Amino acid sequence: MKLGIPMARGNTAEIYLRDNKIIKLFNDYLPYNEAKYEANKQKLAYSLGLSVPKIVDVTVINRKQAIIMEYIRGNTFGDIVLENMDKAEYYMNKSIDIQRKVHSMQADSLELMKDKLRRQIVQVNILEKRYKESLLHKLDSFVYENRLCHGDYHLFNLIASDNKVTIIDWVDSSSGDIRADVCRSYLLYSELSRDLAEMYLKLYCIKSGLTEEEIVQWMPIIAGARLSEYPSKEKAEYLLDIVVQYCS
Repeated sequence: MKLGIPMARGNTAEIYLRDNKIIKLFNDYLPYNEAKYEANKQKLAYSLGLSVPKIVDVTVINRKQAIIMEYIRGNTFGDIVLENMDKAEYYMNKSIDIQRKVHSMQADSLELMKDKLRRQIVQVNILEKRYKESLLHKLDSFVYENRLCHGDYHLFNLIASDNKVTIIDWVDSSSGDIRADVCRSYLLYSELSRDLAEMYLKLYCIKSGLTEEEIVQWMPIIAGARLSEYPSKEKAEYLLDIVVQYCS
């Protein structure tokens, strides 16, 4: 099948638009069931009544795993904010309201966040053994109620269209601590803009009643796990500094 030029590329897949559908074509090196695994996460979010692109099919295209899903036409919150930073607080508020709705739901069938984070930390080659042990010990010390966590929640994964907002990219979702999910978002924003990161954290705490300390206590674990995602050299140094500061 001729798909043309991808509209986006990520670490694990290329995204194409064809016949008003999104085709996510996975890279060859991924496990044989990766597409099905990711599609099931998105189907779960859809079944919970969240505004999520509907999965049309999980198939093989050009000898590669593929997910075919509903195409959502619109602009991401992130693109809107980048065009006019005066709108940042308005869209950040809206995004937090949606995230808190996600966090209100249980998703017992998903992978446990604790297992996911442990696996990621263990596989990071640049982390010394003593750092890994310290992070895993801290991870095991947390007690919380498992809730639905997106795992990659930020303004660029929210599409505004037709008087609704659609949440995309559920590949990193899990069942875990909402404080860790917020910390992950905070870390991602901090890599883009310190002002956006602080705005997000402050607003989430006001709306949820959580304290900043409750959220940022997850920072070394989230930073350590993010090192498994092959970030740029600059970002890797930033993440490693966070881990080292905690473990020193």
